[in-house]
Formats: sequence, structure tokens, C-alpha cells
Amino acid sequence: MSELSTDQLAQLIKDKHDCLTQLHKLVGEQAARIDAGDMTHLLKILAAKQQVLSALQNVERQLDPFRDQDPQKRRWRSAEDRQRCARLVQRCEVILSDIIRREKLGEAQLTKRRDETATLLQGMHHASRTRGAYRNSDVRDGTSIDLTSET
Repeated sequence: MSELSTDQLAQLIKDKHDCLTQLHKLVGEQAARIDAGDMTHLLKILAAKQQVLSALQNVERQLDPFRDQDPQKRRWRSAEDRQRCARLVQRCEVILSDIIRREKLGEAQLTKRRDETATLLQGMHHASRTRGAYRNSDVRDGTSIDLTSET
């Protein structure tokens, strides 16, 4: 394998790390917006996440040819370059693991908020129907007085 190929691999791993770092930051902002109930900003964060995820997919596609190669046969410029790339791969795995964990927490928070909102709306609906029933029963049960006169 040529040095150019390992240089390309190292650059792609760096690009992947950069995408994951951006995604990690956005997931943190997402959690804060969920906690605050700020759906307007949450939607903006989700749109930004989609762009980063698209870039990450692109990097992953470019990494595909390297997945079938024997890592022991790659020729690096130096042992330090190889170790640096290996450390970056490990950091990517740690960041990705944390992103997945935080995404699951965010999903659980959103589900809880959704359920709370549905319960609140259902309660408001029942209260509205009850008020309407009382208003209608006041008119029908004769408690109102007709003050119009007939001549």
C-alpha cells in the first residue's frame, strides 16, 4: 500500500473525527433544548445535525475501500503517524458511543414530554366538554328565567 493511501486514510479518519465532534456538540445542544422545551431551536439543531450526518455518511463511503484491506500491510510514513491515526479511531469510537447514549436519553425525554403534553391536552379537552355540558344543562333545566313578555 502506498504512503498516499495511508495519508488519505489518515485524512478521512480526521474528517470522521471532526464530524463526530460536531455531532457530539449538537447532541449536547439538543439535550438542552429538550430540557428547556424549546422546540423552535430544537428543530434548527436537528436540521444542523442532518447536515453533519450527511457529511459523515460521505466520509464513511470514502472509507469503504479501506475496510477490506489488511491493516498490517499498510505502509505508513512513520510509526507515529500510524499510532496517531489509531488513537483518533479510538476517540471516534468513544465519541460515537457517547452520541448514541445521549441520543437514547434525548429520545426518552422527548417521549416523556410528548406523553405529558398528550395527558395535559386530554385533561383540557375533558374540562372543556364538562364546562360545555354545564352551560347546556343550565339552559335546559329551567334555572334561567324568561323575562320576555307576551301581550
